[in-house]
Amino acid sequence: MIKIHHLLVSQSERVIWLMEELGLPYELQSYPRQPNYMAAPEFLALNPVGQAPVIEDGDVVLAESLAIVTYILELYGQGRLRIAPGEKGYADYVYWMAYSIGGLAPQAMQYMTALRMGTESGPFADMARERRGRHLGMIDKRLAGNEWLAGDKFTGAEIMCHFPFGATMRKFGAMDISDYPNIQRWLQRINERPTFQRAMKIAGNEGPAG
Repeated sequence: MIKIHHLLVSQSERVIWLMEELGLPYELQSYPRQPNYMAAPEFLALNPVGQAPVIEDGDVVLAESLAIVTYILELYGQGRLRIAPGEKGYADYVYWMAYSIGGLAPQAMQYMTALRMGTESGPFADMARERRGRHLGMIDKRLAGNEWLAGDKFTGAEIMCHFPFGATMRKFGAMDISDYPNIQRWLQRINERPTFQRAMKIAGNEGPAG
């Protein structure tokens, strides 16, 4: 059975959500954050950089959410929540999975950092705001003609890409999506999934996806 090491208020909620979507059994161990908001020493023993999530699967100890989601889907997903090579939408699935970490997450962190530094104006803030608009515009355009990011099928790309819009990230800085109706509808579809609702409750982070 997979054991999820869940750091509260972190990206590890993705793995809980994935397991709930797949209906797979898992063991959950949650770790509170320290007063300085850093990971506790026992979590650092699992992942020296202190980032969640981390899973254990037998002798395997694995960090990084994209690696974990890929690992679980490939070994235990039985074809669910993914698009296989040769199937329609495969390239889109691969793109959005990679984009969640290589494009969307860094942009969201950059914009959040600008806001938390109180630099809402100036070259850095202007650059972050402009890049944010490009990213959100691209996502909104994609969802204009597709129910889900990889096409008409809910996949791991949703689990990976929703995080910057969710309740956890809103604790650090809200993502304004008022000008992006297709993203709003996408998040509403996620909100309506019982598996999402259950996962967020288990993760200790109840609230809408966006």
